[in-house]
Amino acid sequence: MDGMAGAGREGALARARALFDAEFRDRLAALVAYPSTSQDPAHGEDCRRYLEEGLKPWLERLGFAVTVHDNPVAGVGPILTGTRVEDPALPTVLVYGHGDTVRGLDEQWSEGLKPWTLTEREGRWYGRGTVDNKGQHALDIAALEAVLDARGGRLGFNVTVLIETAEERGSAGLREFVEANKAMLAADVLIASDGPRVEPELPTIATGTRGTVHFDLAVRLRPGGVHSGHWGGLTKDPAIILAHALASIVDRNGKILVRDWLPPDGVPASVKQVLEGCPVGGGGAAATIDEGWGEPGLSSAEKIYGWNSFIVLAMISGRPENPVNAVAPDARAHCQIRYTVDTDPLSFAPSLRRHLDAAGFPEVAIENAGIRMNASRTDPADPWVVWARESMERSLGKRVQVIPNASGGLPGDVFVDALGVPLVWVPHSYNGCQQHGPDEHALPEPLREGIAAFAGMWWDLGEGAPKRG
Repeated sequence: MDGMAGAGREGALARARALFDAEFRDRLAALVAYPSTSQDPAHGEDCRRYLEEGLKPWLERLGFAVTVHDNPVAGVGPILTGTRVEDPALPTVLVYGHGDTVRGLDEQWSEGLKPWTLTEREGRWYGRGTVDNKGQHALDIAALEAVLDARGGRLGFNVTVLIETAEERGSAGLREFVEANKAMLAADVLIASDGPRVEPELPTIATGTRGTVHFDLAVRLRPGGVHSGHWGGLTKDPAIILAHALASIVDRNGKILVRDWLPPDGVPASVKQVLEGCPVGGGGAAATIDEGWGEPGLSSAEKIYGWNSFIVLAMISGRPENPVNAVAPDARAHCQIRYTVDTDPLSFAPSLRRHLDAAGFPEVAIENAGIRMNASRTDPADPWVVWARESMERSLGKRVQVIPNASGGLPGDVFVDALGVPLVWVPHSYNGCQQHGPDEHALPEPLREGIAAFAGMWWDLGEGAPKRG
């Protein structure tokens, strides 16, 4: 990039695009080559190698002081921190990512594709981690490199990079690590990338995530099955009881009937405002948007980004793969609630118990209830969110969609709780990227837009941070 014509903001964007065109694919291929799945203990050392060999030398070349820390939780992958302080009086941005992936699932990939080899085919970059999350945090770092080059080795702000290797295991140890290192990680804002855009062509900012609560509903009536001819019609069928209990929780059209589970004041005004006209479901996902399903009176965007949902993830009674002529002894459903910050997840199980008892289902037990991921949200009207949107729109020359919650899970609550930072998530992927499955892939065009968007934000941050009220 040396000698590139152009100075100032436009020169920084030109350098970022040139870096992407000339080098980024090969850099990403080198990172994908580390089989750093945290879901297989045999690859624990690969998670460390990803940080020590894949990222540390790159960040050190950009002027970061880098340390790879052992995870506070034994047996869980390490955490990298990189700090670059130009002046303690300048604003500090925290950049987060995760270098671990889900399992490779090598045998399930299409012919000619391999999880740990970046392969370009029909305009897509295939490989495990191309979007979740190696490609995304690598892009944000590459944009820093372009701006450093454009500004002659300075940024005009401070940066802390945190890359964990246990996100695919629920970010085990991350909260403990952040709590123990608040001074080192103190920042004015978190700006990072994970998850999909609302549509492949529409740049997106997410200001948080919905949380998840899981629980089992179980009906256990007897030690074993009994003959369906002798007892059918006489003895209680646990599957039927469980089905009716579920029907009391949500109606035929997906409306939640346990109203204590829902935001008491409806969708907040600032959330409604940013979701007006927001598209949903783009990118070739297999699912459909079924009109009339879910909460009446809400738009599709409000249902998925501003409301709570109830899902039966699995349900079983007897042995479906080998049924016998017996009334089953028990039935069980594993359920999930995805919830926003407008509701208290600790109230869900007590509310459900009251509901089931009132509906005549005292024999339906609620078991293993607990929060898997906490919800988080920065107000979409926060000055940092408005600043990021305006910067991105200036860089890309197109509308940027703000959503209050990413559609998947992220550990934003850790940074909000421990550091008090606003959240600005800028994803570079799309819903059809097949992350967590075989044939995970990135689309180069959103990535190329992403590096320009981040170069613009990094340049603008060097000109001064937004004022918060």
